[in-house]
Amino acid sequence: MTRKLHLNAFLMGVGHHEAAWRHPRTEPARLTDARHYQDLARIAERGKLDSVFLADGVALQGNAAHNALGGLEPLTLLSALAAVTDHIGLIATVSTTYNEPFHVARKFASLDHISGGRAGWNIVTSAGEAEARNFGVERPAHAARYARASEFLEVVRKLWDSWEDDAILGDRVGGHYADTAKIHAIEHVGEHFAVRGPLNTSRPPQGHPLLVQAGSSEDGKEFAARYAEAVFTAQQTLAEGQEFYADLKRRLAAYGRRHDELLVLPGISPIIGSTEREALRLEKELEELIIPAYGLAQLSHMTGIDLTEDALDQPLPDVPVETEGAQSRRKLVLDLARRERLTVRQLLGRLAGGRGHRVVAGTPEQIADQIQEWFLNGAADGFNIMPPILPGGLSDFVDQVVPELQARGLFRHEYEGRTLRDNYGLDRPASQYAARQELAVAG
Repeated sequence: MTRKLHLNAFLMGVGHHEAAWRHPRTEPARLTDARHYQDLARIAERGKLDSVFLADGVALQGNAAHNALGGLEPLTLLSALAAVTDHIGLIATVSTTYNEPFHVARKFASLDHISGGRAGWNIVTSAGEAEARNFGVERPAHAARYARASEFLEVVRKLWDSWEDDAILGDRVGGHYADTAKIHAIEHVGEHFAVRGPLNTSRPPQGHPLLVQAGSSEDGKEFAARYAEAVFTAQQTLAEGQEFYADLKRRLAAYGRRHDELLVLPGISPIIGSTEREALRLEKELEELIIPAYGLAQLSHMTGIDLTEDALDQPLPDVPVETEGAQSRRKLVLDLARRERLTVRQLLGRLAGGRGHRVVAGTPEQIADQIQEWFLNGAADGFNIMPPILPGGLSDFVDQVVPELQARGLFRHEYEGRTLRDNYGLDRPASQYAARQELAVAG
């Protein structure tokens, strides 16, 4: 095959299952230990995975009484991961709602330099009310958050381009470090931001760090079609995956983009055993460690329904999908409950492993079958791998599933290059100033 899978390792504490911290194969005391995440990054690089990804929010999400919460800020942590890896991409989540473009542009440019061109930015708009309260503001409306995000990204890209690629001369004899004619003030004035520039960090090795997006609402999909180069998404069935994939790829043409300029990577949480029975036993072990009070609080937040233990053996009440919060995840959960006629208790079990992402328990061959089916049938360009427990779940995937995918000709045996864009097969964007010069010459 010429088309190859792309695999990203989504690292979350000691595992994606909400009860992972209670399982004997995990060490929750390592939640704030950089060496834990360095070990995980090395495991992922051993498996030739494209990238590792750190989610983030700017509020304590959930009840820390019942879950291992309180991890590390992702950009700081990824700098530590860059020091112990050579090839794997490093993707961090940063919000456009509670940051400023200059800060974000500089931090990602710095990570790209530190890592030799392996930085990626997962762009989020922060849907939670708790996040707004931490900044003393009202949560902006859904459409307003995306309008700000569009201008925010416009400013960041201008700042990354404010130094041309050859601006640094390094002429020690002549005494010229940089050609100031190739360092540009951006003079941006818009609805949300006024930024003069230039950036005080030179152009990143990748030109622009990779742009990732994770929203699947209508606003989110339109934003992704216009800007994103990879999308982390959640679908439960092959048909849903195919529908989302086709919809998103169709939208690219309106922005003059090709089908292959945007990679769609659904989340999957693989519970792996040497036999199917062993995998199901691990799944059952984790389910037995679920604390219903924690799951109820999470589900109440996700759906906007005030749920108590009295509701555990009842169906989920009907509520509208529309919300100023995270619209796509709310719709996914409501659709799942209605389609499979789940009680609240059953729904908690389904969500505990991946918060709406697909959970698959089986042998390495069975996991590979699931991945292959979606990849070959128009539902994915690859997957966001979400191990239920860490580090064991990631090691199992790398040592057992990856060789199976390689044997089927679906996944690389060696890295194609040194940058994250090389891993994902994406072009390095030219500076806007280089583009202007090319137009001038052509004219």
